[in-house]
Amino acid sequence: MAGCGCGEADQTAALERRVLWTLLVINGVMFVVEALAGWIGQSTGLMADSLDMLADAAVYGVGLYAVGRSLIVKARAASISGILQLALGVAVLLDVGRRFLAGSEPVGVLMVGVGLVALAANVACLILISRHRHGGVHMRASWIFSRNDVIANGGVILSGVLVALTGSSLPDLVIGALVAAVVVKGGRDILREAHAARQRRF
Repeated sequence: MAGCGCGEADQTAALERRVLWTLLVINGVMFVVEALAGWIGQSTGLMADSLDMLADAAVYGVGLYAVGRSLIVKARAASISGILQLALGVAVLLDVGRRFLAGSEPVGVLMVGVGLVALAANVACLILISRHRHGGVHMRASWIFSRNDVIANGGVILSGVLVALTGSSLPDLVIGALVAAVVVKGGRDILREAHAARQRRF
């Protein structure tokens, strides 16, 4: 129907899908890379970041489902994203506790190298999603994820440098816990925005 804005809405939805697919692929690949590096290098920080990548990929998949759908569907998708973030944060904290009790020997140089690669990937993701951060709540959730990833990557790189300089695993454990805290905060922010979106709907 002329003047309904349907063509513009379809164009926006197509652009959102393209961006989310790109983010999903980048985060899926980086999850595998960081998970392997974290396991080999016994790094809590890298393992935490790899799980963050996995959660991001899942969230971008949820976001893809929500593109072009009603506000309530987008709010539900954002809620699922927030719950995934909270669950991830708790899982990372548990792993930090396990490694603190059992001991670990993280490899600082490996942490820095992989952290730099992950940082480059997440900066690219943040640039892609930033133009959509004022869009639907599902896109806002994706932007929060990408922003938190960049913060987490910086933490992993810093902890890798400190591990290499001191020979201690403590910086890795501290940064792992801080990454978990950032993830939990991001989950709470997303749930709060999803709730506000549902309130506006009614």
